Amino acid sequence: MRTMRIGKSDILNATVMGLGAWAIGGKFWWGDNDDRESEETIRAAVDRGINLIDTAAVYGFGHSEEVIGRAIAGLRDRVILSTKCGLSWDGREGSFFYEKEGKTVRRNLSRASIRKDIEASLKRLKTDRIDIYLTHWQSVEPYRASVEETMRALTDLKKEGKIRAIGISNVSPEQICEYMDFGELDIVQEKYSILDRRAEKKYFEICKKNGVTFQAYSPLEMGILTGKIAEDFKPAPGSARDNKHWYEKENLKRAVRMLAGWGDLTKKYGCTVTNLSVAWLLAQKDNMNVLCGARKVFQLEDNIGGAELALEKEDILRMTKDAQEAGALL
Repeated sequence: MRTMRIGKSDILNATVMGLGAWAIGGKFWWGDNDDRESEETIRAAVDRGINLIDTAAVYGFGHSEEVIGRAIAGLRDRVILSTKCGLSWDGREGSFFYEKEGKTVRRNLSRASIRKDIEASLKRLKTDRIDIYLTHWQSVEPYRASVEETMRALTDLKKEGKIRAIGISNVSPEQICEYMDFGELDIVQEKYSILDRRAEKKYFEICKKNGVTFQAYSPLEMGILTGKIAEDFKPAPGSARDNKHWYEKENLKRAVRMLAGWGDLTKKYGCTVTNLSVAWLLAQKDNMNVLCGARKVFQLEDNIGGAELALEKEDILRMTKDAQEAGALL
């Protein structure tokens, strides 16, 4: 698989596709998991050439990190680990974010909180370093840490060798500029898919201009762009898909019918709808990394097929037009 540099960091060979591990955390968002199957999938990703694994402390309240820690035992030097800080559920101070399973999740990007987060993640992941460390959600009132304080804390961790690259997620373009005022920013992680292209106007130019890698999450719209979701599907209340734009009845219907119209393309390339969706995304921008979630080996292999598929220009344009007609967010 093709590799790339992450920002201006010393990470020179990250695969253009990473394994996203939100669903591996299970719990209230994604339901029960077979952890042994998740571990098998993680190891299979490494064996099949994916070296970037992305998670976050809050995924399953630490469970995703724990599963990854077990899975990569003996493989650490073959893996580029990415995780996130800034969301705590242990009762410490912070701005209220949400409540789930009797736990209150708070936003906290103070120096002290980041220090606690990194040590907890290192322990769960069974490692002495995090390769890419991102702020998950940004500080808000009433417990707001300044971007300067946050960036200084991250830069100190980098100097200490506990992290190698600094990233941010769920931010505005203005916040990106503010982070860069106080240190070296390597990666911006935001939602992006053929059905949700808002990132193009908000982030592409600023990332390109400043040598910052853009990383796309939810490239398959939580499963819709695999072509395996029926138009009458209803998300379970409180699940990750609940209340999401493309899972609303009429939106889902339009998306499913768009995918049904790609039968000639899957036949032409001998591929799946998942392959097409991932390949379209990777064709949009240089210096872009894509995170695809998987809990099972067959899901992983489907994702990989998209990273290895080169679409002809006329088909890229046709897919873009189809998505616009289906109501893609721009």
